[in-house]
Amino acid sequence: MKPWPQLMFFLCVFLIWHTEAEFFTSIGQMTDLIYAEKDLMQSLQEYIQAEEKKLSQVKSWAEKMDVLTSKSASDPEGYLAHPVNAYKLVKRLNTDWLELENLVLQDTTNGFIANLTMQRQFFPTEEDETGAAKALMRLQDTYKLDPETLSRGNLPGTKYRSFLTVGDCFGMGKTAYNDGDYYHTVLWMEQALKQHDEGEDTTVSKVEILDYLSYAVFQFGDLHRAVELTRRLLSLDSTHERAGSNLRYFEKLLEKEREEKEREKSVNKTVTTTETVVQSGAYERPLDYLPERDIYEALCRGEGVKMTPRRQKRLFCRYHDGNGNPHLLIAPFKEEDEWDSPHIVRYYDVMSDDEIEKIKQLAKPRLARATVRDPKTGVLTVASYRVSKSSWLEENDDPVVAKVNQRMQQITGLTVKTAELLQVANYGMGGQYEPHFDFSRMSDVEAGGATVFPDFGAAIWPKKGTAVFWYNLLKSGEGDYRTRHAACPVLVGCKWVSNKWFHERGNEFLRPCGRTEVD
Repeated sequence: MKPWPQLMFFLCVFLIWHTEAEFFTSIGQMTDLIYAEKDLMQSLQEYIQAEEKKLSQVKSWAEKMDVLTSKSASDPEGYLAHPVNAYKLVKRLNTDWLELENLVLQDTTNGFIANLTMQRQFFPTEEDETGAAKALMRLQDTYKLDPETLSRGNLPGTKYRSFLTVGDCFGMGKTAYNDGDYYHTVLWMEQALKQHDEGEDTTVSKVEILDYLSYAVFQFGDLHRAVELTRRLLSLDSTHERAGSNLRYFEKLLEKEREEKEREKSVNKTVTTTETVVQSGAYERPLDYLPERDIYEALCRGEGVKMTPRRQKRLFCRYHDGNGNPHLLIAPFKEEDEWDSPHIVRYYDVMSDDEIEKIKQLAKPRLARATVRDPKTGVLTVASYRVSKSSWLEENDDPVVAKVNQRMQQITGLTVKTAELLQVANYGMGGQYEPHFDFSRMSDVEAGGATVFPDFGAAIWPKKGTAVFWYNLLKSGEGDYRTRHAACPVLVGCKWVSNKWFHERGNEFLRPCGRTEVD
């Protein structure tokens, strides 16, 4: 046997601050931002109350002085003939008006500004805003959501519906544009323009939107629409220098294109063009680095799952006692087949709600951005295809960790002595882990978040308190490449997962070798 390869993958599912950036990679840590914003709101309310109190005092003083000055100004000499009035006039101008000046100059912003300055060091960064925007685009692509659906907040299972403004849509488009992603630039600038045309109140001008949109469609080779949008921009702002320059350039390209077509026709009238014609306003999503992208995303949507009636008949439910393990004879676990080959099973009620909350409590302060190993350098680094944060728990961290490890050993019949530590991961906005060979998870989510296997077309949906188990090594010790899998982006919900990897070493007699390489 090969030393120390990963033997199996064990996945527990449960629903479940620190100063580091990348808040968007962990919904669990983003919850702290809610409380920070609430604290700032309370501080702002206190500032408003202080300002209103000060203004009320100034208004009261002004009302009294208005009555007094009206009387004194109507007969100055007669008014000052009374010595008390003369004294009070001197006193007011020497003392009382000075006190009013001090009241007006009183700075009530100190508390609010101090709190805001202190909290700002924990605020999300530009990187977080960009990451959050890309997360929405990832959800848009994976679950085939149009910008209108996202903008209106029409998502399944949502409790608190929210909307995107013209400014929000414009910000999404700018993020895509700055990343060289003209496909999403067009989609979001079109949505911003649509909402603007519908009369939504906004500080973003149509000129700004059209400036980005016209250039983005030009990048797709749609010269006719680029000209149309640029002309519309110039009708709103005829002094826009860049738009004027772009229009002349676009029209020059169109003229050149027409001349070339005329030249082709004159040379050979029967020539057949094979040039791809871009349909105005409809653009294809560019291909990317992941060959099984379409299969992976279809499975995330619940499409293309190869669960046939014949395969379904081979799946059963049973009580599992760990092959006669004394600890499970009285209280066996409920076991359900999720897939036949490779064999994937789910165990129910593996962790209680109290255990789940305790593990979350232990893990949350230690969460750090999940990394992957660079295949070229071997160095651990963050990657856009893995959006989550994770931490590792040892048995001496808390008795509940030891209990969970022991329970996994009883269920699998494998030893935890050579297993890895318990990993706890929390997914962020659009949290995902694209197809790979070793990973796990744990929690109910309202929409999305499945674990899918593109090679054989399976989708395993998260259920709170359950554990999913499979081997990613054959009995021969060779890797079972069918188990390449992915964690789909979480559309709605907060996904926490707990992973336990058992190694081949130490389990030689608990799971003996097969006779052939494919056993």
